[in-house]
Amino acid sequence: MSWGLTFEKLLLIGLIAVIIIGPDRLPGYAAQFGRLVRSLRDMANGAKTRMREEMGPDYDDVDWKKLDPRQYDPRRIIREALTDDPAPAASPVVAPVRESAYAQRQRLIREGRPAPFDLEAT
Repeated sequence: MSWGLTFEKLLLIGLIAVIIIGPDRLPGYAAQFGRLVRSLRDMANGAKTRMREEMGPDYDDVDWKKLDPRQYDPRRIIREALTDDPAPAASPVVAPVRESAYAQRQRLIREGRPAPFDLEAT
C-alpha cells in the first residue's frame, strides 16, 4: 500500500482547504505555508552549512549511509555482545523462522494437546 502524495490527493486536500478555510482567507494561509516551507528549508541548509564548517574537510569524507540507524539489526547487535564469536559482518544473518506463540497455541489446541502455560508469566 502506498501512502505517497499523488496529484489526486493534493487536489483533494486543496479542495477540502477551500471548503473549510474559505476562498477569502486561503491566499493568506497559502502564503504562510509557503513562508513556513522556506524557513524549514533554510534551517536545514543552515544546519548542513554549520556542520560542514565545524567538521572541516572531514565532512566530505563521512559515509552518511553507514551512519543510517535503519541498517542496524538489534538481534545481531545483542548476539554479538553476548557471544565471543560474532557473526561475520559480510554475510547476512538470517534468523530461523519460528512459529508465533499464538500460532503455536492454536496448533496445539487443534492437535488436542494442552496449550503451554507458564506460572511465572503472570
